[in-house]
Amino acid sequence: MSEKKKKKAMYEVGENETIADCLDRMKKDGYMPVRRIEKPIFEETVKNGVKEHVPVKQQIIFEGKLL
Repeated sequence: MSEKKKKKAMYEVGENETIADCLDRMKKDGYMPVRRIEKPIFEETVKNGVKEHVPVKQQIIFEGKLL
């Protein structure tokens, strides 16, 4: 039986993965990147009694379209 794939899929760049590795993984699964989404990840810190949200890293997600 053939497996039906979704038309779109989201791929997140892993913690110890390069962007090229993620794109290769998408291609291997049969998807082509159509959009790149970057989201900042914040950490809440308290400095002098004031809460601050400090960006600590960037989350990169690719939206893939089925080839």
